[in-house]
Amino acid sequence: MRPRLAPRSLAGRLTLLLLLALLVAQGVAVFLFAGERIAAVRHAHRDNLVSRVGAVGRMLQDTPRALHGAVVAAASTGLVRFSVTREPLVGETGSGGRAAAIAYDLSVALDVGRERVRVAPLWRRHGRDDGEGHWRVGDGGRDRVHDRHRGPGRWRHRWLAASVAMRDGRWLNVAAGPPPGAPPWGMAFVLSFLLSALGVAIVAVLMGRRISKPMRSLATAADRLGRGEEVGDLPETGSLESQSTVRAFNLMRERLDRFVRDRTAMLAAISHDLRTPIASLRLQAEFVEDEETRTRIVAALDEMQRMTEDTLAFIREDARREETRTVDLHALIDSVAADLADLGHEIAVSESGFGRVLIVCRPAALRRAFRNLLENAGIHGVRARAWIVEDDARPRVVIEDEGPGVPEADLERVFEPFVRLDGSRSRGTGGTGLGLAIARTIVRGHGGDIRLENREGGGLRVTVALPGAGDA
Repeated sequence: MRPRLAPRSLAGRLTLLLLLALLVAQGVAVFLFAGERIAAVRHAHRDNLVSRVGAVGRMLQDTPRALHGAVVAAASTGLVRFSVTREPLVGETGSGGRAAAIAYDLSVALDVGRERVRVAPLWRRHGRDDGEGHWRVGDGGRDRVHDRHRGPGRWRHRWLAASVAMRDGRWLNVAAGPPPGAPPWGMAFVLSFLLSALGVAIVAVLMGRRISKPMRSLATAADRLGRGEEVGDLPETGSLESQSTVRAFNLMRERLDRFVRDRTAMLAAISHDLRTPIASLRLQAEFVEDEETRTRIVAALDEMQRMTEDTLAFIREDARREETRTVDLHALIDSVAADLADLGHEIAVSESGFGRVLIVCRPAALRRAFRNLLENAGIHGVRARAWIVEDDARPRVVIEDEGPGVPEADLERVFEPFVRLDGSRSRGTGGTGLGLAIARTIVRGHGGDIRLENREGGGLRVTVALPGAGDA
């Protein structure tokens, strides 16, 4: 399964979205201001070059000629090289605007005529050592760029050459390297971005958690409601959307509670009122002279009486609103099996092998569900065995018997109320067909489910899946 790189929570997604927006905004700012920063650095470099050439030129004019060599050597560096020659290094000023601007600045700095200053690009063959034959001065060097395949290097004109006429007829030449680069990702930008990102992340996490809090409360309440627990009205807080969602949930919960109460009251009333006509029919059946007919009528009335009592018992337990608690599932099943063993049922409970299995449930209701399942297995399967399997912290209770099983077509139908299968579930056992229906209702009310399947060697296997304690 491929890992999810994007966060799944609202706070995480909001934080990521704001950080991406901040990164894009900072990137656009760098793109817009980096050009201006580099232009400012180049302008400062040009001013510095003009000032330096002007200072060297004035110094040469004010010092004896014998010291000119020492002055030129002292003024030269790796990126600015001075020389004094009889012929100018630059034949004529280049046609570019940058060369003309530097030539004008030099003429002003040295207080000489514009015609006595010449500036042109200096072409250098990249990839070779400095030396004779690897430098070209002037615009003519542009043509040599296309000759890059004739040698191992190629020509670049990032250097600049200038020649200034001196009073003694010689020329002061200067070869200046390119201006230093201005990195757009300076330390100030990095610190600014990190501080901004930290502030945005803190605010986004706090706001995201505050915004998502009503949704988390709503999810918890919906899960508890689905498990059959009693849930009160949630506070309508947060944004307008959150308030409207919580308000709709509260209204839905109230309608469900009212519907369940009305349905329970109606069933209880019907089941209670049936007692009187059943008792009356039982008295009248005693006056039937035919013994066989009287026996059948009394048996039918007894069955109706049991169905009515079971229905009333289920309604009373459902209406009791038992509180949820954390219990040990193995201990609960073991106690149910022990009670049934006292009644003569042969039911074995195997050890789980991994300690206690804690679940959050309504103990009395879940105990009733497992009693119905284990009793059903003990009556119809002769011998039964139960054990617990825990997968991904979700326990499953498996119950197997050695009975005749259930036809494949009826594996789902047996969960319907008052359904009994003549072939595998005899009427002589006294069952009313409500045991499996009640068990599945209780288990599903806890967020689980029940599945039936026939064993290959004969018998029925019942698998009860329940949520773990961490899912509550």
